[in-house]
Amino acid sequence: MDLDHLVNTIGEWLRGSGPESDIVMSSRIRLARNLAQFPFLSRADDATRGEIATVLKKGVTQLSKGLGAPLNYLNVDDLEGLDRQFLVERQLISRELSDSHGSRGVGFSDQERVSLMVNEEDHLRIQVLRSGFDLDSCWEEISHIDDLLQEQMNFAFNEEWGYLTACPTNVGTGIRVSVMLHLPALVLTKEIQKVFQALQKISLAVRGLYGEGSQAMGDFYQISNQVTLGKSEDQLLKNLKDVVPNIIAYERKVRNAMIKENRRSLHDQVSRAYGILKTAQTISSEETMHLLSSVRMGVNVGLIDDLQIPAVNELFLQTQPAHLQKLRKATLESAERNVSRAAYLRQKLAGHGGVSEN
Repeated sequence: MDLDHLVNTIGEWLRGSGPESDIVMSSRIRLARNLAQFPFLSRADDATRGEIATVLKKGVTQLSKGLGAPLNYLNVDDLEGLDRQFLVERQLISRELSDSHGSRGVGFSDQERVSLMVNEEDHLRIQVLRSGFDLDSCWEEISHIDDLLQEQMNFAFNEEWGYLTACPTNVGTGIRVSVMLHLPALVLTKEIQKVFQALQKISLAVRGLYGEGSQAMGDFYQISNQVTLGKSEDQLLKNLKDVVPNIIAYERKVRNAMIKENRRSLHDQVSRAYGILKTAQTISSEETMHLLSSVRMGVNVGLIDDLQIPAVNELFLQTQPAHLQKLRKATLESAERNVSRAAYLRQKLAGHGGVSEN
């Protein structure tokens, strides 16, 4: 499969079309599963990894029939580093799968809502993504996919402990429920620390843009359950469905307060961010994410009226290192990427007026 045709499209997590999508970028559910007849990957040699990949590739391919839609399958170990990073940026594979070794792969749907990672930490990681705050749809689809897979293969399961996984925190249901939030106002006012502390008390983890160990670039935060053992899928789903609306309300409250009480300062920040993005001659990925975060908030609070959220979301993706190089059809060093990124932003934002004076 040629990945180049994806370059000018936007991934599901940034589509900006789901419920509460001004703040909730995406909802995601992952299930960890292992084939009963094989050891965990930490104890598998290269030959065994190859056998696992062969079995699961066949299962993923057959899954297309049950879903009524084709799944693209890629052998990740055959991909160049740039293509692997490209898939990470689109949230189709994890950094762990990209950086691993030996036989491994990924199957994903054309809409990029479904992704099945083979030989990541576990034999199989099933992922369903939805734009906005839509955990119910995620659960309905991933549960269906899990049922279809269990009709054709035997997963490691213990009557007392549940599904057996490589990491003890996933034992039980093997489920990881997460929501990606854009929280610039809470970050700007430093209220985000209160959110972190509250989430920690109820055993919810906070991670950056690309999961565990990654930075919270662009004020993106993933909130997810930390453990699954002893909890049902419904309990874990309910936990996030109860908590996330409170964070959404908190972010909106702070945004509204900033508009009412400190409009000039907010206007200045958004204006500066927009101006730099429109005129910079060289700019890093990290700075771009930071500035786009301010611009995105500016659009949502009505300070920018000539730019739409999907267009801003597209810039978040297309200015990432692998996407940028794919767009330019060239391998670029860091300094070259910074120049190319600035040129791309100037081109995309040309003709847009700026921040409203009102």
